[in-house]
Amino acid sequence: MVLIEVVNPCKPDTLFCHYCTNPVNERQIVMAMSRQKIIIDTDPGVDDALAIHMAFADPRLDVVGLTTVFGNVHTHQATRNARHLVEMAGLAVPVAHGAERPYQQAQRDPAHFIHGAEGFGDLPAPNPQLPVDPRSAAQFICDMADEHGEDLLLCPIGPLTNLAHALDLDADLPNKIGGVVLMGGAVTVPGNVNAFAEANIHNDPHAAEMVFAAGWDVRVIGLDVTQQILCTSQHLEEIALGAPGIGGFLRDVSAFYVRFYQDSRAFDGCCLHDPAALIAITDPDWFSYDSAPVTVIVEGEEAGGTQIVDDPDRPKVRFAVACDTQKIRDHFITTLKNTDLRFSER
Repeated sequence: MVLIEVVNPCKPDTLFCHYCTNPVNERQIVMAMSRQKIIIDTDPGVDDALAIHMAFADPRLDVVGLTTVFGNVHTHQATRNARHLVEMAGLAVPVAHGAERPYQQAQRDPAHFIHGAEGFGDLPAPNPQLPVDPRSAAQFICDMADEHGEDLLLCPIGPLTNLAHALDLDADLPNKIGGVVLMGGAVTVPGNVNAFAEANIHNDPHAAEMVFAAGWDVRVIGLDVTQQILCTSQHLEEIALGAPGIGGFLRDVSAFYVRFYQDSRAFDGCCLHDPAALIAITDPDWFSYDSAPVTVIVEGEEAGGTQIVDDPDRPKVRFAVACDTQKIRDHFITTLKNTDLRFSER
């Protein structure tokens, strides 16, 4: 972990994290703990873009790669958009192209009506120059697991297809890495695709069932909590004022996303679904969990539903049931307000 000592005119001699809103005369203090290594498995997507730039700007995270998948957009769009986000941040994070269709079921249409035709709202398709990593997403995950071992966490914020294919390549993968923190599911609340299923799990329930049954340390950040974490249009404007470059881009791509919420929920803002999963990694004390075996329904009208089962032979997962919404939202805003500062330091 890296903290920054800040000489603040309002509160002299006080230590702040690097994403403090009023950093003055900064001096790094390198702590004994190292940055948490993560792979973000993603289908960007507006809230994916919010989450990824937040992760890039948080000095406690070391994003060792992005792997892409279908969902909000087609996989080729996800790979292009992920490369664009990496370039915007001034980084050289590898981007590995992932699965283009579900593990078993027929492919569903992308959520263009929520994220826009190219995944970035009303904005046209970007044209990034960053090359794609030659490995498949599944192979990249396995290679990084061999390289980093328990120091690595997987953070999937889209369908879990790439993780299922990685399990096919290496059945011992759950024993190698530190765990999985995923955005998906609706264990104790209704879904957002229908009454049963959350979108990420609904898009590939067979892959999700493989991941939930594989025996690794899984934390599920689902609709049980993410629907409570709200960001308004005013908050997005605040981010853009603090970081006109990256923050301005995020405000602009979010406009389409916010219109969906205005039309469907009469709310002038959005839920912070994907950012919540990243924050659960950096600030785990802000979340409360229950633990139980959870299965994924793979067929019928309830396909994609996540439900607790009484099965002593099935591995338990932890699923978030409560969170500190104020702290999470404040962290999201203050971190993204510093994205331009982080870019200038690279």
